[in-house]
Amino acid sequence: MTIRGPLDHIDLSIRDPERSIPFYETFFTSLGYERLRIEHPGFDGERPERASWATQLPGGAWFGIEVRPASGEHRGQLHDRHAPGLHHMAFHADSRVCVDQVFQAMHEMGATVLDAPADYSGRAGYSEGYYAVFFADPDGMKLEVVYAPRTNPA
Repeated sequence: MTIRGPLDHIDLSIRDPERSIPFYETFFTSLGYERLRIEHPGFDGERPERASWATQLPGGAWFGIEVRPASGEHRGQLHDRHAPGLHHMAFHADSRVCVDQVFQAMHEMGATVLDAPADYSGRAGYSEGYYAVFFADPDGMKLEVVYAPRTNPA
């Protein structure tokens, strides 16, 4: 069987749910994701340890992201995007206005803005009209919100 389409979900390990859940709540809701209500002890109460958000994709599939507390000996370590593993995650925006709205929401909540919204057209590795903003989550994970008009997905 051929596997096609986008990812189904991503789980992120976080150091401090009290810092990360509000960060991701602002980030994902400003992108139009819905917070999922999951009946599980880690998701409940005034100080949940876990949280999930999802969005419906064209064609009816859903994509979700969950944050959960890190465990083990490295649970207090900041993310290092230059070490093997994930460098950053980029989330599609449907317009430049959407990129600016996410920037405004994150700026107002005090998020670390790595690079304010900018047009990257003409720079090596970027397509024409590539408009993006970059943030760091409370653990140092780099996140991007990008509007990239394309006629060809390649």
